Parts: sequence; C-alpha cells; structure tokens
Amino acid sequence: MSTLSHVLAAAALMTSTVIYGTDVFCAIVQRPALARVSDGALTSVMGRVHEYGDRRLPLPGALGITAAALAAVTAAISGDAAAAATAATAVAAQAVWLIIYVRISAPINRALTAAAKAGYIPPGARSLQHRWDAVITARAILQAAAAAALCAAVAVPSGAWLLALHAGSDTGDQPPTRSRKP
Repeated sequence: MSTLSHVLAAAALMTSTVIYGTDVFCAIVQRPALARVSDGALTSVMGRVHEYGDRRLPLPGALGITAAALAAVTAAISGDAAAAATAATAVAAQAVWLIIYVRISAPINRALTAAAKAGYIPPGARSLQHRWDAVITARAILQAAAAAALCAAVAVPSGAWLLALHAGSDTGDQPPTRSRKP
C-alpha cells in the first residue's frame, strides 16, 4: 500500500466514523429515548435534529466514501491487492448504507423536518419514526463494517515502509550485541 493509499484510508476512517458514531448513538440512545416522549416532542425534536443533520453530515459522509474509493484505487494501482480489497469492502458497505439512507431514512427526515418547521404533528409521526428506527441498527452495522475494513486498510504496511525495513537489514545494520564477561 502506498503512502497516499494510507493517508486516504486514514482520512476515510476519520470522516466515516463521524457517521458511524452518529448511527450508533441513534440506535442505542435516541431510539429508546424517543419511545418515551409524546408525538409532539418526537416531531419537534427529530424534525430539528434532521434539519441540522441533513445539512451538516453529508460532508463527512461524502469525504469518507470518496477517500475510501480513492484508497482502493491507489492501493490497486500500487499493486497491493489486500489493501485495495479492504478499502473496496469499506466502499461497498458505505454504498449499501447510502442506499438505505436515500430510500428510507432521508424521506422520513424530510417529512419530520417539514412538520417541525410548520409546527404541526403529522398523524403518522410515530409510525414514521418506527420506520426510521427499523433501519438504524443495519446502518450502524454497515458503518462498523466500513470502519473495520478501513482499519485493516490502514494496518497494511506500505510498500515504502517494507522496503526501508528490508533495506536496513541488507546493509548489515544490526542492533548491537552485548558480550558477556566471564
């Protein structure tokens, strides 16, 4: 794996875990908390959360999948099949996550945001949230898979590092040995 591939995989990991952490929080904290609030509170709070989340979270999400794709390509070009495969695995997990988000979560986000902005409670507010909740665990698992794959991509030593290590052993650079005195 080239140094560029490592940098891209690390950038992908850092930005993608923003989305991973958000989804894990939603799955283990937000979902059970929302089950205990009124439909009005649910609509108002989640509408505003989605209003800001849908504006601010696309940046780390897009950077994450783009950097992961570039890491896969640069690793493949440098001839590192293992790093290319792990980065490509992250891209695949993120792509499936994106399909779920676009088809299920985003329309619900827009509906709750519109309701919160208008100050009304839609008749199906609770069912909208249940549908959103139904995919959050899958989304978190997909982001966990992407993060694990990116960790693996980052853990693969770069070719330059291996060459430097190997070159050091070829030059006779050995650690000093201690002689024992009788």
